[in-house]
Amino acid sequence: MDLFFFYASLYLGLIMLLSLYRAVAGPTVLDRLIGVNAIGSKTTVLLVVIGLLYQRVDMFVDIALAYAMLNFIAVLAASRFFQKRKGLYDETRTGER
Repeated sequence: MDLFFFYASLYLGLIMLLSLYRAVAGPTVLDRLIGVNAIGSKTTVLLVVIGLLYQRVDMFVDIALAYAMLNFIAVLAASRFFQKRKGLYDETRTGER
């Protein structure tokens, strides 16, 4: 069973690379925020899987919940910042006012 969780964590890591590509090369700020949020969500699941591997689920679930809450608040704050700055959708349009 440990081998299953190990391969599941490797698979999650590979999927996180796809989200990292979206976060780095996204054409708009919104795409980058979605990529960062997806990485944070997958990290939360990865923490729980690591807890299953080490047979300390109780400790890792607490860490995963704290990380998920921090990720949620950070994405909300960043989206609010870019919405106030009017840069959430306007990155593709250059030269317009």
